[in-house]
Amino acid sequence: MVELKFQAYASLKPGKKLQPWEYEPTPLGNNDVEIAVTHNGLCHTDIHMRDNDWNVSKFPLVAGHEVVGNVTQIGAEVTGIKIGDRLGFGWISNSCRVCDACLRGEENICRQGYKGLIVGNHGGFANKLRACADFAYKIPDNLDSASAAPLLCAGITVYTPLRTYIKYPGAKVGVLGIGGLGHLAIKFAEAMGAEVTAFSTSSDKEAEAKEFGAHYFCNWKNTEEIKAASATLDLLLCTVSSEIDWNQAFGLLANNGVLCLVGLPVSTLNIPLLPLVFGQKAIAGSVVGGRRFMKEMLEFAAIHQIKPMIETIPISQINAAMDRVVANKARYRIVLV
Repeated sequence: MVELKFQAYASLKPGKKLQPWEYEPTPLGNNDVEIAVTHNGLCHTDIHMRDNDWNVSKFPLVAGHEVVGNVTQIGAEVTGIKIGDRLGFGWISNSCRVCDACLRGEENICRQGYKGLIVGNHGGFANKLRACADFAYKIPDNLDSASAAPLLCAGITVYTPLRTYIKYPGAKVGVLGIGGLGHLAIKFAEAMGAEVTAFSTSSDKEAEAKEFGAHYFCNWKNTEEIKAASATLDLLLCTVSSEIDWNQAFGLLANNGVLCLVGLPVSTLNIPLLPLVFGQKAIAGSVVGGRRFMKEMLEFAAIHQIKPMIETIPISQINAAMDRVVANKARYRIVLV
């Protein structure tokens, strides 16, 4: 049977603006599901993919990897999903399923390498999407679709390290950068029972940071405030994507503290070894999250009503929305509808 073409917004060449484009989808596989897309979170990664910054994009490119929609077709071997269900898809669309990491539900560190939803495949900036049902997530009933979409990438990106490194109630957690990732990190950390300090170069974000759940605010450029916070944190989650003073960040850690990076600055760390060793400190990276934490995160967000601060924009204005993200004017996530 000839499939009807999907209506999408695509970049036809690297760096080019998106334009209406249609394509014939691959046949629905036995383990696939098709959704009618209703919401797309707009992530900076979509812009990196549009511009082929990582040399993995294939064109024409239909990006979009924070996707929510309703099921319209189900593959022959799919179970537990029915027509009309509200599902979400995130960055990871498949993995080897058999390595030790995958068997632990940590497909994000699959030893064979996971498959990205928009790496070699078309994503959610379209009227429909087909992908593997095993990496589709049911959206809890009390979580609206516009709020759920950014959680599928931004949410899981901060939830995974917080869930991993917050060991006990009252743990002292710092969140560096109050943006699309950072504001969600504050909300999740506070709901997990941590004492949260927000760090930012923008003093005008203090009131908002405390509304999100931060107990304290520290201006990253204020040497007195940084000095007072030194050697106090059990976890410092760095969400910024620009070069910073890494020694200043490292100096905020208490003994056994962890500096975890989820932003992607082009940078090199030069950290003193003696305090690292004698303080039993650690530096770690974290990338999105596997299916175990994704399902848990969505339920946790629904129970605690953790929602991103969003602005909704019609998908027909997708290029203007991307320009807004590049200009760092989004507060704090854009959802395309």
